[in-house]
Amino acid sequence: MARKLAYLGPPGTFSEEAALKYDDKAELVPFYSVPAVAAAVETGLAEQGVVAIENSLEGSVTDTLDLLIHESKLLIRRELVLPIEHHLLVKPGTTALQIEAVFSHPQALAQCRRFLERCFPKAQVVAALSTTAAVEQMMSSPTPAAAIGNQRAAEIYGSEILARNIQDRSPNLTRFVVLARQDHPPTGRDKTSLCFSFDEDRPGLLHDVLKEFADCHINLAKVESRPSKESLGKYVFLVDLEGHRKDPVISRVLSRVKAKTSLFKVFGSYPRYEEGAEAVFLPTNEATSPGSGQTPKKKTGRRHKPGGA
Repeated sequence: MARKLAYLGPPGTFSEEAALKYDDKAELVPFYSVPAVAAAVETGLAEQGVVAIENSLEGSVTDTLDLLIHESKLLIRRELVLPIEHHLLVKPGTTALQIEAVFSHPQALAQCRRFLERCFPKAQVVAALSTTAAVEQMMSSPTPAAAIGNQRAAEIYGSEILARNIQDRSPNLTRFVVLARQDHPPTGRDKTSLCFSFDEDRPGLLHDVLKEFADCHINLAKVESRPSKESLGKYVFLVDLEGHRKDPVISRVLSRVKAKTSLFKVFGSYPRYEEGAEAVFLPTNEATSPGSGQTPKKKTGRRHKPGGA
């Protein structure tokens, strides 16, 4: 029986594309916000959920980070990376000179900022819940408009591609994560994501924590901060490290870090994304074990079930 996989919809979004890359045999259930995707998994409407967490041009997706820090107890089970190609979509017959507004998701608008400023400086920029929702809005707009979306959205809604690959830089890559009730068992090529914060503010606090990782030769793939939402100037630090939280050395370091912080939360351990490693995207019981002789099955068609936020 196919698992139910929630994603940021409707059909035609990059999140749908990522969900299909992860498990093309799943029953895809679209929802209309990142918190809704998480809520679907938490309540059993879906078994897992796919959400964007980071883009190579615009950095972290703050909705997803804030959800992991403050709201959800779900864990990251997988990560995957998707090349993003943005196109400018219009109603058939619309010309560039007629365009008065451009619709898209805020991330897509940001990733195409230079193109919009140079080619459509007078057009109104309108944020949408998703790139596909933007195409829907554009197609029903009474004034001449465009939307930033992908090839599949153009096919679904019968729009015309006026300009291709309009992102400011290439490659434009987005990292997605799969949220579930449990993270992934160790594989030997893992990554762990976590956050921490401090109650006090004094010199050396952050250094003392990062030194714990350095002293044990644990490589940090990413370090960043987000406002704590408690007071101005107070931050939550986010770290991606190489290794699994159940590795003995890492487990001991995490225990020491927890003792030095006021907030400490592990988002999960999961296999590191590796381009071309097809087994990363096999469903659970998920990747085939080494030496089993099994090979990934050929991809098949899409399954969708309507969902709502």
